[in-house]
Amino acid sequence: MNGNLSLRSGIKDTIPTLSGYIGVGLAFGIVAKSAGLNLLIIVLMSAITYSGAAQFVIVSMLVSGSTFLSILVAVFLLSSRMLLMGMTVAPYLKKESMKRNIILGSLLTDETFALTMNKLNYTKRIVNFEWLNTANILAYLTWIIASGIGGSLGSLIPNPNKFGLDFAFIAMFIGLLYLQILADRTMAFKLQVIMVLVTLGLTYLGLIFIPSSLLLLVVTLVGCWLGVKIKNAFF
Repeated sequence: MNGNLSLRSGIKDTIPTLSGYIGVGLAFGIVAKSAGLNLLIIVLMSAITYSGAAQFVIVSMLVSGSTFLSILVAVFLLSSRMLLMGMTVAPYLKKESMKRNIILGSLLTDETFALTMNKLNYTKRIVNFEWLNTANILAYLTWIIASGIGGSLGSLIPNPNKFGLDFAFIAMFIGLLYLQILADRTMAFKLQVIMVLVTLGLTYLGLIFIPSSLLLLVVTLVGCWLGVKIKNAFF
C-alpha cells in the first residue's frame, strides 16, 4: 500500500481483501441454496442487502418462519454499526459532492472501511472518491459473484465450514488490523495494543450479557469511549 489514490491503486489495494468476500460469499450461497432459496433470490439478496452477517440472519429467520417485521428489525440492528463507520469516514470526504458521498456510504463495508483507515496512514489523512469507489465496487461485485457461484454449487458442498470458508472474514480482519497497527503513526503503539485487548475483553463479556444483534454496536460505542478516556489519561 502507498499514498497513491488512483483507480489502479484502488484495485491493487483491494485485491488482497477479496479472499474474505469470496470465502464467505460462497458459504452464504451454499447455505441459502440448502435453505430452499433459488439462485435468482440469492443473487438479488447479495446485490440489495449486501451484508454478509445480515444475509445469514435473514436466511435462518426465513427458515424458522419469522415475520417480516422481526427480520427487518434484526437486520437494522445488525447493520446499524455502518452509521458509525460512515460518520468516521465522512470528514475525509468533505470536498466530495453529496451525491458522491451517498454512493460511497451505500457501498461501504467493514472491509473497505478498515482498508480506508489503513490507507489514511499513507496519504497524510486524505482519501478521495476515485480510490474508495473503486474499492467499494470491486468488493461489491466480488460478493455478488461469489454468492451466485455458491448458490450454483448448492448441495455439492454440504459443509462449507469444513474447508475453513467461515474463517476467511476473520483471517482477513486480523491481517487488516495488523497492517493498521504497523502503519498508524497518529497513535502510540502501546495504546493500540491496549485497545485491542480491551475490545477483546468487552466482546467476551458482551457475548454473555448482550444480544448478538446488538453486540458489535455496543462494544464499538463502549470501546470508543474507553479509548478516549485512556488516551487522555495516559497518552
